[in-house]
Amino acid sequence: MKTSVIVLAGGFSKRFGQNKGLVVLASKPLILHVLDRVSKIVNESLVVVSSESQRDAFTPLVGSETKVVIDKHKVGSPIVGALTGFENASGEYSLLLPCDAPFVSKEFASLLFDLCVKKSAVIPRWPNRYIEPLHAVYHTRSALNASEKAYKEKKLDLRSMIANLRGVRYISTLVLQQIDPKLMTLFNVNTPEDLKRAESMLN
Repeated sequence: MKTSVIVLAGGFSKRFGQNKGLVVLASKPLILHVLDRVSKIVNESLVVVSSESQRDAFTPLVGSETKVVIDKHKVGSPIVGALTGFENASGEYSLLLPCDAPFVSKEFASLLFDLCVKKSAVIPRWPNRYIEPLHAVYHTRSALNASEKAYKEKKLDLRSMIANLRGVRYISTLVLQQIDPKLMTLFNVNTPEDLKRAESMLN
């Protein structure tokens, strides 16, 4: 089974004054923390950006083995980044991640891939029913069709894409805690305070 990881890195963070994937944590950009943690369990790595300037900034960082692609549509929305990633991914299944999740667990991701066989997606879900569509594995072709349908209907959120999928498996975060007890995989660096917290978590 061929697999891909798609990392969405097209957003610009006003809080950091730059692309979040370029924010440095422990002398390494966030994008590299993400890729370094999962690149060995997939056959292909892609980073999706929203402009040529972002592509030029990320390409030297991620190296020649990672494909950097520009959003297909000029609309600032995760579904566009996901659509672009699915369109360019050659893996049968794709792990979709944000660029600001530096503690993503290799074991966590591997479990999602295992559970996704014969399913259109495996998506973590909290006890309050909140889902994590940006820390999930999708059947690439099914997700591409679903995201294109949502985009054409001008529904630009990932939940609209998921609504177009059949055979979605949700996995409780309570189960995932058996692999990742503190659920650090789902920790995102959204603010400078989060960055400080991430630095303390590394020590």
